Amino acid sequence: MQQEGTNTGFRYRLHTIIYEADTRAGKLFDLILLALIVLSIVAVMLESVVPIKYRYGKELQIAEWIITAFFTLEYFGRLISVKKPVVYALSLYGIIDLLSVLPGYIDLIYPGAHFLVALRAVRLLRIFRILKLVHFVGAGNQLVEALKKSRNKIAVFLYSVIVLCIILGTIMYIVEGPESGFTSIPMSVYWTIVTLTTVGFGDITPVTPLGQFISTIIMILGYGIIAVPTGLISAQLIKNEPTSLNTQRCRNCNADHHRDDAIYCYNCGYKLNL
Repeated sequence: MQQEGTNTGFRYRLHTIIYEADTRAGKLFDLILLALIVLSIVAVMLESVVPIKYRYGKELQIAEWIITAFFTLEYFGRLISVKKPVVYALSLYGIIDLLSVLPGYIDLIYPGAHFLVALRAVRLLRIFRILKLVHFVGAGNQLVEALKKSRNKIAVFLYSVIVLCIILGTIMYIVEGPESGFTSIPMSVYWTIVTLTTVGFGDITPVTPLGQFISTIIMILGYGIIAVPTGLISAQLIKNEPTSLNTQRCRNCNADHHRDDAIYCYNCGYKLNL
């Protein structure tokens, strides 16, 4: 397969630095990126403290704008260095990277929106790739795959739980009535969900013996219901075999999670940056 461009081109070198944590330049870039993410989050947290904002607010804002400018350049660099920018932009990491940039600019229109830069904490997940903790990356992939394969069973289970909450909530509305705080069926369903999940806010409490008996049954059911989705996902995890992966990301289709011995992309066949 003939590929356009050269291994010494600007876009190729930029892709190697931005996307490939296996190279020295790539690892250095990502470590700087992580340090700036941490500094940005700390700055936003400190700015929410009134005495600190009063004394160092201007300095914190300057630092935040410098970091935002870096992230903006980084985001456009990621778009430029891949052959299909739209694929990256619509990917999970692409959306997260964009959301880490937008709050600073949105704050110009809606003051206070810059506190949303705390979303940059999600980008710290890249630490697993940067430090080559491949087994963590593999474990994360297995968990995502298990969730995908279990989604139908979990959906049926959640549907059954919702129906059960509606039935039990209606019964509690009939048994307790408005005088006990069960002023409507939706309010009773809310109480059922709170009780079933063992949260127990205590804002509504049954007072009749029959209502207390039903609430006891609901509490016991709650422990069993919590265990069901855990069991479904655990069973699926056991079926998934661990895979040895690296940080290689295809410049053509933006696919990642390639095997250590991969030379070509498993998704499109494009030669990887080796």
